Amino acid sequence: MASVLVVEDDQFVRSALIRHLSEASHTVRSVGTALEALREVAHFRFDVVILDLGLPDLDGAEALKMLRSITDVPVIIATARDDESEIVRLLNDGADDYLTKPFSVEHLSARMAAVLRRSRAAGGEAPPPRVIRVGGLSIDPLRRSAELDGAELDLTRREFDLLTFLAGRPGVVVARKELLAEVWQQSYGDDQTIDVHLSWLRRKLGETAARPRYLHTLRGVGVKLQPPADAPADMPVTEPPA
Repeated sequence: MASVLVVEDDQFVRSALIRHLSEASHTVRSVGTALEALREVAHFRFDVVILDLGLPDLDGAEALKMLRSITDVPVIIATARDDESEIVRLLNDGADDYLTKPFSVEHLSARMAAVLRRSRAAGGEAPPPRVIRVGGLSIDPLRRSAELDGAELDLTRREFDLLTFLAGRPGVVVARKELLAEVWQQSYGDDQTIDVHLSWLRRKLGETAARPRYLHTLRGVGVKLQPPADAPADMPVTEPPA
C-alpha cells in the first residue's frame, strides 16, 4: 500500500484515478491545482505523486520544478502531450516516469509499482555500504551524497542511483536492459529515458558524449564508468561489498 497524491483538474479522470487507486488499497489524496499540490506535499508525506500537466493555475512542468525544490518524492507525469522534446525536458526537470493519456489502469499500476519498488529499495534497511571511489568521484550510498574532485554534485534521486550502480562496477560495460531492470526496476522501457539521464549526468560531471571522461557509451552494447585517462595513478577504485 502506498500514499498517493493525485494532481488532476479533470474531475472525471480524477475520480477514476481515485477509485482505481483506492481499490488497489492505496491511500489517496487529490487536488486540482498546482498550488494545492505544493501545500499537500509540504504538509504530508507521500510515496508517489501523479501529476497532470494541464493544470488551471500553473503549467504542470513548472509545478514539477517547484515540487523538486522541496521534495524528492517520485513523480509520475500524466499528460496528453506526446512531444518528444517536452518529454525529455520533463525527465531533465526531475520526473521519474511519464504516461501519455489515455492510458489503462493496468499500465498506471505497472509504472507505479516500478517507481515504488525503486524508491523503497533505496530507503530500505541494509548494511551500511562503504564509500565508492572511482578516480576523482566519491560516492556515499548511505548518505546519498556524491563528490567530484572534492566538490559536491547536485544530483536527482535517479541520477544518484544511476551513478552509484555504474560506479559499483567500474570498467564493466552494463547493458541498457540491465540498467532498466536494476536502476528503474522495469523489465521494459524506452532507451530515451536512459539517454536523457546519462546526458544530464554527463553535464554535471563536466563531460559530453563526444568527449567522455567517466561515462563511456559503447553503441549497441551498453555503458561503463571508469576513471579518466588523466586521473593520477594513485587515484583509488573502491568497490562496495558484494
